[in-house]
Amino acid sequence: MKLIIRRLFFIIAFISSIVSAQKRNFKVHTIAFYNVENLFDTINDTGKGDDEYLPNGAQAWTSEKYKTKLANIAKVLSEIGTTDNPESPAIIGLAELENRRVLEALIKQPTLIDKGYGIVHFDSRDSRGSDVGFLYLKSAFRPVSYRGIPLVIKDTLKIEDVQPKKKKKPSPKLFTRDQLLVSGLLDGEEIHFIVNHWPSRYGGEKKSSPYREAAAALNRKIIDSLVKINPKAKVITMGDFNDGPYNNSITKVLGAKRYNEELKQGELFNPMDAIFREGKGTVAYNDAWDLFDQIILTSSLISKDYSSFRYWKAGIFNAEYLRQPTGKYRGYPLRNANGEAGYSDHFPVYLYLIKEMKI
Repeated sequence: MKLIIRRLFFIIAFISSIVSAQKRNFKVHTIAFYNVENLFDTINDTGKGDDEYLPNGAQAWTSEKYKTKLANIAKVLSEIGTTDNPESPAIIGLAELENRRVLEALIKQPTLIDKGYGIVHFDSRDSRGSDVGFLYLKSAFRPVSYRGIPLVIKDTLKIEDVQPKKKKKPSPKLFTRDQLLVSGLLDGEEIHFIVNHWPSRYGGEKKSSPYREAAAALNRKIIDSLVKINPKAKVITMGDFNDGPYNNSITKVLGAKRYNEELKQGELFNPMDAIFREGKGTVAYNDAWDLFDQIILTSSLISKDYSSFRYWKAGIFNAEYLRQPTGKYRGYPLRNANGEAGYSDHFPVYLYLIKEMKI
């Protein structure tokens, strides 16, 4: 009997040693995007359409409300993705910012100040003065280059990326949010990020669709330029696209694929498509959900070889405190309303990048 017990103990110990040897240790980074819905301060910026968000404006936007909004957004940013990764996001793309001042105030909030976030921001030529921005953990990411790439659309709905030829009557142009390209090193590995806020659906989805398709064409051009330099370039484009994973701007112009199997080099995978097909969304209208906020990545980030950073999984951060608790809009994002500071009319989205670490 003792011999049997000893043999059983040996077998169990042997199996345990094999299991331990097979354990894999991964480094995880969270990549997030959040449309923060009018993160405006109380200072009147000349040339910007910020009158609504002034103390004497329609929102009666006081310092107290602004401070509440900052605290709310900071809380969200500190918690995105912490279900599977206890660290706050290494990279955060943001939309609907008034200026750099609001970003500087945001990273000084008590929930964020000790994390050591850096800022990349440019003022765009958007008529309302609404910008996109980029936050990064200085301990994880080092920016190498960055620039704001303007989206200028003529009345013919073609992107104006070069000086127009001389014409007797120049076509009128629409200026909207820049596309912010940030290239840098994530734990020493080169990755490119593009932050977007494409033209809205003002005037109706069908009528405004060509503007978002123009934004998609510019985004595709940026990605192609990076892939041309390095066919294995790791590129992540994220933002509020004002279109869902199913719209032409995403599927045809940008060319984002629903499935990640058999992607060709340089092609794009959209992990948000499957999430949308599960009935989940980031914005709600007339009791229907849509998923305008997306994070899309190049094929080089899709592999089972985790010796460098690869995509793991994606999600929507829709914690209970981000939802309307009662009333007609119960369950909708808890936005600014009735002159009071909320969180946003969008839920944030995120994905994880993982890399296997040698033990």
